[in-house]
Amino acid sequence: MDKCCAKALVTGKVQGVWYRRATQEQALRARITGHAINLPDGRVEVLMCGEREAVKRLAEWLWKGPEGARVTHVEFEVIETHAPDEFHVG
Repeated sequence: MDKCCAKALVTGKVQGVWYRRATQEQALRARITGHAINLPDGRVEVLMCGEREAVKRLAEWLWKGPEGARVTHVEFEVIETHAPDEFHVG
């Protein structure tokens, strides 16, 4: 199994619309660990670690998000990091 970690910075109407919780639900279904946290500038940072294809699918989902979200930009970076044991929101 090919694993990877990626970080995404999601811009748009992504705070106050359950974006982090919906991202966590998607990640848990795909067995992805990491986090989704609100940033002071209004973006959401998402760390995704897991099987490469699952991370790719979650990365694609980030462009849509939950109902009520309006994503205008997603910036991705593949990173080298120790994969966390769970997915949390903050």
